Amino acid sequence: MKNISILGSTGSIGSQTLDIVRANEDLNVVAMAAGSNIKKLEEQIREFHPEIVCVFAKEIAGKLKISVADMNVKIVSGMEGLIETAVYDKADIVVTAFVGMIGIRPTLEAIRAGKDIALANKETLVTAGHLVMKSARDYGVKILPVDSEHSAVFQSLNGENKKEIDKILLTASGGPFRGMTRAQMKNVTVEDALKHPNWTMGRKITIDSATMVNKGLEVIEAKWLFDVALEDIQVVVQPQSLIHSMVQFKDGAIMAQLGTPDMRLPIQYALYYPERRDLQGERVDFGKLAKITFENPDMENFRGLKLAYEAAKQGGSMTTVFNAANEKAVEKFLKREIGFLDITDIIEYCMEHHNIVNHPTVEQILEVEQWTYEQIKTYK
Repeated sequence: MKNISILGSTGSIGSQTLDIVRANEDLNVVAMAAGSNIKKLEEQIREFHPEIVCVFAKEIAGKLKISVADMNVKIVSGMEGLIETAVYDKADIVVTAFVGMIGIRPTLEAIRAGKDIALANKETLVTAGHLVMKSARDYGVKILPVDSEHSAVFQSLNGENKKEIDKILLTASGGPFRGMTRAQMKNVTVEDALKHPNWTMGRKITIDSATMVNKGLEVIEAKWLFDVALEDIQVVVQPQSLIHSMVQFKDGAIMAQLGTPDMRLPIQYALYYPERRDLQGERVDFGKLAKITFENPDMENFRGLKLAYEAAKQGGSMTTVFNAANEKAVEKFLKREIGFLDITDIIEYCMEHHNIVNHPTVEQILEVEQWTYEQIKTYK
């Protein structure tokens, strides 16, 4: 029996993780954490019987405590509660599926507690990769990528010598606006941006895909996960989303992982690594597949990817500014307070005004996050 803790159980990745649990009797959920969707969380508690559950807001946690008073479950709140959930002694592996920088401290504490990490929280590595990967080495824990692209690279490296990597090829669908110019994207709506052609994901990551900021975040993640130079990570647009990513080796050989766009596969692979389990779902039919096409990314019209490379190249706290500016800008776009193109304009504006902190601590990372939010208030 493998005991798991899920941070972000009511979101897209958390919900699909629970689909995997339903299909496998040797997985047991001992801890959960969520934001504010206590109706869904209560349903999950009653189905999976975790021993400890965190709701970040204390007031909402109080309401949940009343709702599940008949259950044998401990309800906690705040950052202390989130960390308590992450380091819960019975958990063997922690699925970090929270969206945002809120995942940094719980992830680091879980590593220090000796927990393997099924990593779905991009912001943790983007802003604190230097701290997370060092801690993972120091404490001897595995960082198992859940992102489909990083999982594909991870799978492609099985049995290979990582020192023989020539290039990592991260694939991208191109999002709903692939082929459009900035002028054509000027007046796109929230609804337009949420219509991803291939993947079903949460709202924030879907917008990130539309701006290609998501791919930029993945470039920064890949740098830390696979210990490669930034110039050895290439983004390739593959609109059918069948090739999830590839690794090119020094001899020119390329290993790729293919499959239908289904996030349950990388989630399950991380939970059971190195074992592969049966997973119900569609399969690729090469007889019916007309073609797989490739394009170079358009970094001029989709400037989020270009800015990500710039932030990673400058390093230090600049990746935190890139990430935090994007988080707040996407939030404002979803609230219809700004236009679609303002998202990358805000990121660039904040980066231009930032003085880099090299090798930032967690405290400094969180300070830079707050600085970025204040800086956005002076935009336009």
